[in-house]
Amino acid sequence: MLKTLDFVRLPYTPDLSEGGIAYACRSLPYTYDRMGGSLLNRMRRIVGGVAVEIAFRRYLSTQNVPFDVEGATPFTDRDRYDVALGGRRCDIKSYMLTQREQIRALRRDPAPLLKAPALVPLDQYGAEDHTGKDIYLFAFLLALITPGREDLLKAQASGQPIYLVHPMPQPWMRPHYWRSLGRLALKSESDQALTVELGGQNEQRDYVTETLHLPPHTRLEARTDFYTLACLRVSALPEARLGIYSPARAETYLIGPYDWGNIWVYGMSILFVGWLTREEFRQRASLIPAGARVFQYSQTRTKNLAVPVADLKPLGGLLEKVRDWETVRSGRAGSGV
Repeated sequence: MLKTLDFVRLPYTPDLSEGGIAYACRSLPYTYDRMGGSLLNRMRRIVGGVAVEIAFRRYLSTQNVPFDVEGATPFTDRDRYDVALGGRRCDIKSYMLTQREQIRALRRDPAPLLKAPALVPLDQYGAEDHTGKDIYLFAFLLALITPGREDLLKAQASGQPIYLVHPMPQPWMRPHYWRSLGRLALKSESDQALTVELGGQNEQRDYVTETLHLPPHTRLEARTDFYTLACLRVSALPEARLGIYSPARAETYLIGPYDWGNIWVYGMSILFVGWLTREEFRQRASLIPAGARVFQYSQTRTKNLAVPVADLKPLGGLLEKVRDWETVRSGRAGSGV
């Protein structure tokens, strides 16, 4: 039976959010959304998930555990797996807990996590091209976010880092036809100068950005030839509308002053609680229907397979196995097998 002493607690540093944001801005048009909600909420979930992946890779390095990331997902592809351990694909399932009272309680005593379900969406499990020996690793991220305007203003007033973005609608970020959006033109109705960063893809489908410094009430054209536009970023909350015009779309898209959101994740700590092979997970799992209330979510959006966290295996044991697997693999490679 798993115990809380088996949990591996890792600190959360700001650069984890930076890494998560970089990936979220690039991958947003290509991520499958099974959770529902706004695009901003989806971006925050991506930031948190990628931050956990980065933290795990760093932890493996500090423990001298070999791994590779050859199967890590390019931002234009759906997830395949996060790292490979001893030749086995490892899929990290992380859950971001953002309720202050819940976070305070778990920082005092993480024991309630033992009763939480380790979840794998049923449709994802069925679609994966994995073997029974591949690994599910489960983690919880304790973090605060700023989903509302008041939360954002408090974070800003206290000097916390913020990352203000507006995700573009689907026809802009992932159009049906691959063609230039034309010479994009921006104009701000603000009385103050505004710095705007545009992020999207060029003709070669590379992710590119361009920063424009908009004078008040002045139309300015971008130099980059964007084929998609995923999101815009501003350094401070605009006080008025911002318009962006695409000649190819013959459309001016308006962004109101309340249409920006902060996707910075204020992480506190990460708890890696345990693991199972995919086959072990299948054998022990029960079905949780869509709409069920679970420890992580007030309501699940889709059907999930679930195993109690208490029934997982300790991470320490996995790291020892990985070292053994790598020793075997190295011996085979050395003998030409």
